[in-house]
Amino acid sequence: MTDHTSSVRGIAPLYLAGLTTAVGAHGVASVLGSETDDIGMSLLGLGVVLALYDLAEVVLKPIFGALSDRIGTKPVIVGGLLAFVVASAIAFLAPTPLVIALARLGQGAAASAFSPAASASVARLAGKQRLGRYFGRYGAWKSLGYVLGPLAGILLTQAFGIEAVYALLAVLAALAAVWVIVSLPAIAPLPKRRTTLADLVRQTTERGFLIPTLVLATSTGVLGVAVGFLPLLATRLGLPAVVGAIAVGILALASTLLQPVVGRLRDRGRISTRVGSGAGLAVAALGLALLAIAPNAVSLFAAALAFGVMTGTVTPLAFAHLADSTPEQHLGRTMGNAELGRELGDAGGPLLVGAVATAWALPAALGVLAGATLASAAVGWGALRPARAEDGSA
Repeated sequence: MTDHTSSVRGIAPLYLAGLTTAVGAHGVASVLGSETDDIGMSLLGLGVVLALYDLAEVVLKPIFGALSDRIGTKPVIVGGLLAFVVASAIAFLAPTPLVIALARLGQGAAASAFSPAASASVARLAGKQRLGRYFGRYGAWKSLGYVLGPLAGILLTQAFGIEAVYALLAVLAALAAVWVIVSLPAIAPLPKRRTTLADLVRQTTERGFLIPTLVLATSTGVLGVAVGFLPLLATRLGLPAVVGAIAVGILALASTLLQPVVGRLRDRGRISTRVGSGAGLAVAALGLALLAIAPNAVSLFAAALAFGVMTGTVTPLAFAHLADSTPEQHLGRTMGNAELGRELGDAGGPLLVGAVATAWALPAALGVLAGATLASAAVGWGALRPARAEDGSA
């Protein structure tokens, strides 16, 4: 394990990698809708293009996570970032609907490579005593990307066209790749015994993996609903469209500021994954219930803040817990599978709310999600244990 100073120097490039994937996911999505007519894309085509990024991540993250265990995390991170540069550059040169769709798929595939490998690298370099602190910082930079991505995307598109967004993404990914090559230590893969499909099933059904991943998936599901439905609620309340964007910005800002603080508290033993995750999800459930019962401008911003508190609390605690309860030789696989759980939550939350809202009403849909979130909080509260208790099974 490296000393503290070299760990900081090695982890820092990963913050830019996390920022890049967040800006890529949300920056492009924020502008494609407004540019649909200009680039000749149908609404169905828009939906397909937006889904391609997440589809690639769902399929490929576990694969690239396992690959990083086999060959080391650094080549997977660098390869993913360079692939992200290529995908972005293609869309910059020819932003037609087909090319944009291929670029979106390529960016998602590239992010699938460097995202779980970066999480595994954070865990390896931080050491068991500083997992919360560094996962908090890594998550904060990703949350910052969720704020800056839409803002930068909209401003660049209005000033220079959609090509400028892809130029920015190509530059960010290239800078991150160079910084990783120069500063990230070569983290050698650890020897491990041959694993079978039965071993993988056993690992992904153990409490130490399943419960933190369930908590992460729930929080990401609520986050996906917040990003998609807060602007819709603002519009339905007769508020200016910018109000919804401000609410989402408050959510992301709260998460950005809170994650490093929660991570440090976790490392000092001041907050546990069980208490923090349960409380964070309960706060989010309260925010959803508030929106369902009394939708107005005040409850909109209160709920956004509650969702930011949830994200800022659950994310560093759950990832640190996963890293702490996983043997180092399997960190990439664990992080890839956990990221898969998050992506399923990201898709499942909006789908659940959309389906219930269509069949019933939006307040009822938010109430159903509030109940599911509270149930997940109860499961986490009852089932989570200290990560290294019971010989590493939580």
